[in-house]
Amino acid sequence: MRRVTSFRKIPESGVVETATQETASSAAQVDQYVSVADTVRPTVAARGKPHVVIVGSGFAGLNAAKGLADAPVKVTVIDRRNHHLFAPLLYQVATAQLSPANIAQPIRSILRKQKNANVLLGEVTGIDTQVRTVALEGGRILAYDFLVVAVGATHSYFGHDEWAPMAPGLKTIDDATEIRKRILLAFEHAENESDPARREAMLTFVVIGGGPTGVELAGAIGEIAGHTLVKEFQNIDPRDSKILLLEGLPRILPMFPEALSVDAEKDLATFGVQVRTNSLVTAIDGHGVNIGDERIDANTVIWAAGVQVSKLTQALRDLAELDRAGRVPVERELHIASHPEIFVVGDAASVTTPDGKPVPGVAPAAMQEGKWAAANIARAVNGHAYTPFKYQDKGSLATIGRHQAVASVKGRNFNGFPAWWMWMVVHVFYLNGLRNRTLVISQWAFSYFSFGRNARLITGEQPKTVEKTS
Repeated sequence: MRRVTSFRKIPESGVVETATQETASSAAQVDQYVSVADTVRPTVAARGKPHVVIVGSGFAGLNAAKGLADAPVKVTVIDRRNHHLFAPLLYQVATAQLSPANIAQPIRSILRKQKNANVLLGEVTGIDTQVRTVALEGGRILAYDFLVVAVGATHSYFGHDEWAPMAPGLKTIDDATEIRKRILLAFEHAENESDPARREAMLTFVVIGGGPTGVELAGAIGEIAGHTLVKEFQNIDPRDSKILLLEGLPRILPMFPEALSVDAEKDLATFGVQVRTNSLVTAIDGHGVNIGDERIDANTVIWAAGVQVSKLTQALRDLAELDRAGRVPVERELHIASHPEIFVVGDAASVTTPDGKPVPGVAPAAMQEGKWAAANIARAVNGHAYTPFKYQDKGSLATIGRHQAVASVKGRNFNGFPAWWMWMVVHVFYLNGLRNRTLVISQWAFSYFSFGRNARLITGEQPKTVEKTS
């Protein structure tokens, strides 16, 4: 164990509420000393076990909570939603392949057997790093000994937030059901439209962003138009749909080897998807998009081009200089340099490998970071030093459609059926809960043999048809 070189006294925090909802009269005023070097040695005997507050229940936060199951700590998980979402399959909800409950599970259900874990439904509005408390919407204050910031990402429109209503992104179940509604309504509206130009715009789908989400969405829309809906309309042929995938860079899937980008573009073409690279969108309105001087009339536009971290990380900007996406740079042990009791993991963290390469913002990396942060907290509580995070690259996968996918695993490239099968196995393996795994497999089997999509429900308020004015 390395020697602790210096200590900083944390000021008394005043009366605060702990995860066990201790009253003000029983809340302890304790002095806590934190090393600013190698390890953390909180003095918490007056409050019992050290309290770990985890903000966010995505892949990083949930794995951090699970990783502390056997540690002598109290864990509080805070999230503004009551469910953990398996985000890699969210696009299948947006394209009517799966229902929301197939890929989401209540956080309380997941952690119900973990005796040291408590779940709070709420939104963290502030972090006071000096007195070590987090503030929740509504005024509740929680003290922490260790804090794990695992907030996820949201859409980034690169300074054009006014585009959001016309081009929804895909990060939540609400986003997915909204996109599903727009896709299905496009065909319904086209069925009732007699004007050829307006009908063409209704059957034009634009997906902005050629990363895995954009590729998977575009391919799935191609399957819907080319197979699922073919015999279900009288006045239109869904196969006449135009599906455009726009990417600002020279190739789609830029994080994959170039050969797989080429394969993916060819596969998308078989599903009727037109790929346009080097295409930067300059304007979006309710009737289409502009690429420079070029106009594309389209009633359905979906955004998959960029993300930014939750605004909560701004509460940490005085401790570390945030990057352009709002991520917090952390030490190799995953804590903030000046505050070894504060860990930042998942989408919120800017993590680099020993050779200086950024750790990608993907689910496997977030899982690993969450587990590692938990292990380091357990080490600190037991009087040991933190250990540096070691990222294990699990590879990259993206599916295009039936029998079509691309995968890069440990330096080897796969495409076609082997990659498609690999993609399915990996996603089912990481999905939470036996029930969800069974439901997803059964839905996939149904779709495979029937080309059907059972989750084709148009829910929520249906937007009125907007008359285009000259």
